[in-house]
Amino acid sequence: MSRETRIETDSMGQVEVPKNALYGAQTQRAVNNFPISGLTLPTDLIKAIARIKWSAAAANQQCADLDADKSSAIKAAAQQIIEGQHADQFPIDVFQTGSGTSSNMNVNEVIAHIAQQQGVDVHPNDDVNRSQSSNDTIPTAIQIASVMSVEQQLQPALKHLIDTIRNKAVELRDVVKTGRTHLMDAMPLTMAQELNAWAGQLELTAQQLPQLCEHSRVLPQGGTAIGTGINAPDKFADLFAQSLSEQTGLAFKASRNPFTGIAGQELNVQLHGQLNTLATTLLKVSNDLRWMNSGPLAGLGEIQLTPLQPGSSIMPGKVNPVIPEAVAMVAAQINGNHTTITTAAQQGNFQLNVMLPVIGYNLMQSIELLTQSCQVLADKAIAGFEVNHDNLEKALAKNPILVTALNPVIGYSKAAEIAKRAYKEKRPIIDVADEMTDMSREELSKLLNPKDLTQSD
Repeated sequence: MSRETRIETDSMGQVEVPKNALYGAQTQRAVNNFPISGLTLPTDLIKAIARIKWSAAAANQQCADLDADKSSAIKAAAQQIIEGQHADQFPIDVFQTGSGTSSNMNVNEVIAHIAQQQGVDVHPNDDVNRSQSSNDTIPTAIQIASVMSVEQQLQPALKHLIDTIRNKAVELRDVVKTGRTHLMDAMPLTMAQELNAWAGQLELTAQQLPQLCEHSRVLPQGGTAIGTGINAPDKFADLFAQSLSEQTGLAFKASRNPFTGIAGQELNVQLHGQLNTLATTLLKVSNDLRWMNSGPLAGLGEIQLTPLQPGSSIMPGKVNPVIPEAVAMVAAQINGNHTTITTAAQQGNFQLNVMLPVIGYNLMQSIELLTQSCQVLADKAIAGFEVNHDNLEKALAKNPILVTALNPVIGYSKAAEIAKRAYKEKRPIIDVADEMTDMSREELSKLLNPKDLTQSD
């Protein structure tokens, strides 16, 4: 045995473990077996497993199934993990056994080792994992982590983005610009109308997230191996949910049908579906910003995003829309995560889904990416962009589509003739209409006023 290792034993025999590691044999076997990606479970997911251990110890003590000393030692050790200590003690690859048993035992072993250092004889299986199975612990951990991250991180960030857009819309309520459909000139609108459309799209997701989180608050913990609750006391599931609610400050409750949460991952597919919807909206907003900012001379040049960094290693003076580009890449990543989660959720064979770690990893990554994207898009792109009023006004004056407003008076065919001539001669539509109709200049000015055509207050 190397001086840098120690011997640990599990049901399969002896294993060399790093000397100072808090984990034991089962964790080391997983490290040896899965040198695949170097990716490990997200910190929030590890903390969620620790919350389960804390709450299970409390519930087992209430059921008279675990003595007070062991319960206290388990809770104290779990609390250290919840607070962010020992983060380097969870080295197992995401691509491991599909139930997440390795990561569950990793947490069990670390908690047991910490408790033993404090002088309390705690066994990782018999005590830390009492009344539990990896099969109900890992699905429950994914639900706990996702609910807490969505409610405490993503929803506030999304609200901040919506509020920032709404505030910018108020600031730009009197700015009129050319609308576009099919990327082609269309009827005018105010920038407030354009921005409020973004906010409305984002609010669709903001309204759905609380309902989806409510469903995910119902936990399969207590179902143990397949949902029957074997080896768990009768009241364990309810007492566990009660302890978890007290520990987190959020309301969780036990599922009346834990078989469902162990065998299937529909809740996480639904939740990530809404995250995918949010990513879709963020991509739309990002691309709009990129188009509006394009130029500054040969593009639309409607706005100028805040310059943040040099845009080229060879072209001096070039500044790129880096924040919208970054958020657009996040959207692409979320779209990919949704495909992964959907495929993984389909692997619920009989009583257990066997792709739980990759579901948890991708779900938590998506929540984190979207949280940060909402924040930076609001603060570094939308809040500070400036409007190029001259460019907007020049485009409006020559927009032949304004002739649409004359349709009820002169008819579609005549209006089309005016539009085509104005476009060909690159002249303001009002000048051409003045020549080709019997309408007075005053009447034309009234009908073709871009601000009035927005039907804005």
